[in-house]
Amino acid sequence: MGETDVGEAEQYDVVVVGGGPTGENVADRTAAAGLRTALVEHQLVGGECSYWACMPSKALLRPHAAAAHGRAVAGVTVGGTLDPAAVLARRDAFADHWKDDDQVAWLDGAGIDLVRGHGRLTGERTVTVDGGRTLTARHAVVLCTGSVPVLPDVPGLAEARPWTNRQATGARQVPGRLAVVGGGVVAAEMATAWRSLGSEVTLLVRGGGLLGRMEPFAGEMVADGLAAAGVDVRRHTAVTAVRRDADGVRLTLGDGSTVEADEVLYATGRRPATGDLGLESVGLEPGSWPEVDDGCTVTGVPGGWLYAAGDLNHRALLTHQGKYQARIAGAVIAARARGERPGADRWSAYAATADTVGPPQVVFTEPEAASVGLTLAAAGEAGLRVRAVDHDLGAVSGAKLYADGYTGRARMVVDLEREVVVGATFVGPGVAELLHAATVAVVGEVPLTRLWHAVPAFPTVSEVWLRLLETYRDGG
Repeated sequence: MGETDVGEAEQYDVVVVGGGPTGENVADRTAAAGLRTALVEHQLVGGECSYWACMPSKALLRPHAAAAHGRAVAGVTVGGTLDPAAVLARRDAFADHWKDDDQVAWLDGAGIDLVRGHGRLTGERTVTVDGGRTLTARHAVVLCTGSVPVLPDVPGLAEARPWTNRQATGARQVPGRLAVVGGGVVAAEMATAWRSLGSEVTLLVRGGGLLGRMEPFAGEMVADGLAAAGVDVRRHTAVTAVRRDADGVRLTLGDGSTVEADEVLYATGRRPATGDLGLESVGLEPGSWPEVDDGCTVTGVPGGWLYAAGDLNHRALLTHQGKYQARIAGAVIAARARGERPGADRWSAYAATADTVGPPQVVFTEPEAASVGLTLAAAGEAGLRVRAVDHDLGAVSGAKLYADGYTGRARMVVDLEREVVVGATFVGPGVAELLHAATVAVVGEVPLTRLWHAVPAFPTVSEVWLRLLETYRDGG
């Protein structure tokens, strides 16, 4: 097993295009099922998450959170500034110094062939790799090439060489001044990280708030946290032109004013990495998000042999959901290879139902914001009769012990017809670890009457669940 020569032609049971976390997990599942599997990757095995997103970004963010939480407890002495060189060195280690040797060794141990190069569909069950090698698949081709940043059409932007998430998580030096354009997760997290390392950060948000997919209070509390850390947060601000010169980058704003910075990060959305994937060879539109069913089978291609998992299918652009889809797709492929017809039950091993019911997400700012399921607004738009139940997270004994002056908020969204939780949001220091309990409640559709019997340990922050149930019972 291991890497194969580009000039060698061979037939496989499954060909996976894209070696990020999603592709690796699909290949792992199909290989474990006894299907001969090839993984095609033209960059680093491990993908965006390992080297340019999840791992390096959280490595940059964790020191700031640890220091902030330490300073929030009386009797603990924590220095006022971080050591940028040490933080960047730790980040490098978590990104494996941008080498994929360990990931390649894992593939070899799992019995998966790695084919280096850019793979493109060239017909039914066929993938051609740079150099002319053609791979054919007996059972399935799985597209897992993810997404790439979108840069808006702003005069001078391309010439100004803006940062995207890759430069923001991989920079070798701390910029003296950093302008961040965007109001989503990447913008908020990178504003937090680089401000903590000493950058003067200006956050330019086109709309009126941050984190638009979460409850409005989450974005407000994160914006307050950024401002308290010294970030210049400017809302309702459009960038009309960008120019780089010897002194740095100058951004012209909609009101005619300017912002000057050493670097500018654009975090304004993602598009599917399908522009050069050969979709036209199977009747699909290049550059589009392939539509899939709950088993991740591409619905626009006859025969049920083509799959798309991860960011690429636009169901839930989150690493953990991509890996979840990979497990589902792998199970479907293995079952069909055995001649079985996978069941269509929405909670079976063959349906990625949680993509639409309960995808969890954490924003690792300070405070953290964590959510799962539907917001109050989204639940209403879905036609559910719901009620939002809120509680001051800082009033919980465990939170008071966690940090002096703890500030936070919790919300659960209850479907009044079924009396189950369909959404939950937490904002505050360290709330990421509250989220899985909420995910279990949402995905498991646990009745509130049963949740009363899930007793939280005292004194922990998780006792907020009891407070939320009491608030619901009392009509608050």
